[in-house]
Formats: sequence, structure tokens, C-alpha cells
Amino acid sequence: MKTIDELQEEVIEEFSELEDWMDRYQLLIDLGNEQPPLPPEYKTEQNLIEGCQSRVWLWAEYAEDGNVYFQAESDALIVKGIIALLIQVTSGHTPDEILESQLYFIEKIGLREHLSPTRSNGLLAMVKQMRAYALAFKAMKK
Repeated sequence: MKTIDELQEEVIEEFSELEDWMDRYQLLIDLGNEQPPLPPEYKTEQNLIEGCQSRVWLWAEYAEDGNVYFQAESDALIVKGIIALLIQVTSGHTPDEILESQLYFIEKIGLREHLSPTRSNGLLAMVKQMRAYALAFKAMKK
């Protein structure tokens, strides 16, 4: 199993191969489209992330292997890609690994500077929600 940092490095490498931001947006859209759809029973009000301009549902499961697994969906293509990246990097790791990770890939691929302020706030809200799940699961296992 790769570490969160190793997964971040893969994302950085994948994006660094694309010079043009239109290509990077297309990659984000493709990543979002590759995500399996979120089962309808998880598309609830309580799974909606507050602070996002578009609708984003995030569901997390604390598995018997001690790892957290995320699933998400959004009604906006770019946002769907952003959440897909976050899942790619954090899903399948322990609550501690998620809480201790510095998600530096967001800066390194230039994502934050190429998002509108509202999308950027949404990105922060998604990360915050993922960390909140990790914190809740960490508290549960004690």
C-alpha cells in the first residue's frame, strides 16, 4: 500500500506532464467521470458538504482493516474531479495517516490558484470534511 505522500507525488507527476491548464481541467473532468457513482442512499442532506458552491456528497466508511474509505459525487464536473483526486490520495488509509497528512499536492499542481474563490473554499470544505470523518473514526476506535 502506497503512503499518502507517494500518492500525492503520483498526482503531481501526472499533472506536471500537462503544461496547458485546459488539459489539466480535462484531466480533472476525466478523473471525476471515472469515479463510480455514489449509491443513492448516501446522497442525503447529512452527507452534503457545506461551503461548496456546487452540490458535493461525501460518504466515509471505517472498515475492519482500520482504514477509512471515501466515496463522493458532485453535480459539477471539475468539482467531481477534485474530490476524485482527494479520494485517490486519502482513501484506504488510517485516520491518523489522514489527519497527519499535509495535502501539498493541491498547491504543487497549481490547483488552488486556478480555482475561483468559491471553488477554492469548496476544496477546503471537502478536505475539512474528510479530516472530520477521520477524527470521528479515530475517536470511535478508542
